[in-house]
Amino acid sequence: MSYSGSPNGSRGASSAGGASSAGGASSAGGAWNAGGAWRSEGGIPPHAFDPDLEPELFRGVLTRRVFACLIDLVVLAVPVILACIFIAIFGVVTLGLGWALFWLVSPASILWALVYYGSSLGGPHSATLGMRLMDLELRIWYGAPGYFVLGAAHALVFWMSVSFLTPLVLLVGLFNGRRRLLHDILLGTVVINSSVRVAVPQPARTW
Repeated sequence: MSYSGSPNGSRGASSAGGASSAGGASSAGGAWNAGGAWRSEGGIPPHAFDPDLEPELFRGVLTRRVFACLIDLVVLAVPVILACIFIAIFGVVTLGLGWALFWLVSPASILWALVYYGSSLGGPHSATLGMRLMDLELRIWYGAPGYFVLGAAHALVFWMSVSFLTPLVLLVGLFNGRRRLLHDILLGTVVINSSVRVAVPQPARTW
């Protein structure tokens, strides 16, 4: 699924400097091709989601993201807990030798989280399980869906920002119309409500 600029698919993508229709040229220096994908001609693609024209795309997004994050943490924790239980039992059976596997839990948990976020945000829904339950999806600012590397980086930069700048950094989302957090701004992504728009032809992915 992708987005062509509005929930009902009738308006083109908008930007601060100008707007381009689905088949026309953009004042930013490029054009949208027939499939809805941005074709760069040396310019910068415009924002596909305008909070002034389409406020419903961003209504309640921050609250939903909190619940989506909690759901994803549960999803991530379940296999880690099961692995720890297995190692504990295996250690008893092997008279303590199996407990040496506990040192693998931390790096394996990080790898599992990166694979989870990369594959889910880079998947056909551009959303994690928690985001899908909360009717959210991730998009690149010009409307294209996510991809694996972007999804993994999105999770990594989020946890780094929270770790180094404290959870107070999340307040950034209250001071911009698109409700983007710091890691969204750094990576050029935006999270929108997926329940208020109609599916339209998917633009080409960026790899």
